[in-house]
Amino acid sequence: MGELYRGFERELLVPLWTQIGDLMPMAPQSKAQPHLWRWDQLLPLAERAGELVPVGRGGERRAIALANPGLGGKPFAAPTLWAAIQYLNPGEDAPVHRHTQNAFRFVIEGEGVWTVVDGDPVAMRRGDFLPQPGWNWHGHHNSSDRPMAWLDGLDIPFQYFTDATFFEFGPDEVETREAPHHSRSERLWSHPGLRPLSLIRPTPATPLLAYRWEHTDRALAEQLALEAEGYDVTVEPGHAAVRFTNPATGGDVMPTLRAEFHRLAPDTATTPVREVGASVYQIFEGEGEVSVAGRKWQTSRGDLFVVPSWQPLAIETSTGLDLFRFSDAPIIERLELHRGRVEEANR
Repeated sequence: MGELYRGFERELLVPLWTQIGDLMPMAPQSKAQPHLWRWDQLLPLAERAGELVPVGRGGERRAIALANPGLGGKPFAAPTLWAAIQYLNPGEDAPVHRHTQNAFRFVIEGEGVWTVVDGDPVAMRRGDFLPQPGWNWHGHHNSSDRPMAWLDGLDIPFQYFTDATFFEFGPDEVETREAPHHSRSERLWSHPGLRPLSLIRPTPATPLLAYRWEHTDRALAEQLALEAEGYDVTVEPGHAAVRFTNPATGGDVMPTLRAEFHRLAPDTATTPVREVGASVYQIFEGEGEVSVAGRKWQTSRGDLFVVPSWQPLAIETSTGLDLFRFSDAPIIERLELHRGRVEEANR
């Protein structure tokens, strides 16, 4: 037997019978761990980085990634998801580049930064969701007299592990300093239920570059108002939710990333649920208790937490809670790997 295994080793072979428990477990066993990053600790570090670390070629972005404690120091929030706090000082440019990774920005607070995508300037304000489909030129400029921080989300780990990454430098400065109230993409694509006939073909990622907070807020408020009137329109009692979609297809905003917004009314508790695939949440407003796989945290504005694959999640709040969520669900669903299970509440 020893000679057999030495032969395997010599020829770079590994017998399945010694690995099957790790490679093919009875249910997903993510190496990622549930974890919470507190905004009141992240923001001061980002501010200090703003004082010490320049933005420019080499580093490209002053972005500080969330590193899951179960992933061996890699700058990944989950095996498929990258999340970071990006910080830009007054008057700074984050230089133009493009990459195959799909990305987005979500603004937890502040305004004054413009992201310029293929020459289209897009304002960034609190509560806005700004998708950045892969292989589009983009840079950022802070035209205000105050620094600004926001959440970046990308599919970097997925493309890294599949050896699918391409990256290309652009100009050191953004193409324009224009500051229109609405970007060209919004003027063309942000009219509810209406689609320009000049661009009737489906697109793999959303052509709309800004999903504004006032629309998200109103949609969530109307769901809860209709529920109060006796209509069954929420995902569960007191739990309103919306998904950001591609107006050209009605599907997810990007092929590898799903983005949603959830609102819990006061005195609401969600049903514990397990799902295949990873998610990252950011608390936008309010306070509540989050439970992931038995770990519990009291959370408040700006806090971020990760839910690894097949780990049960439950949230409750006495005051009300708004949460932004992004996940790898489009990958999981396209591969026909999605499963979900409702757990019994431990109350």
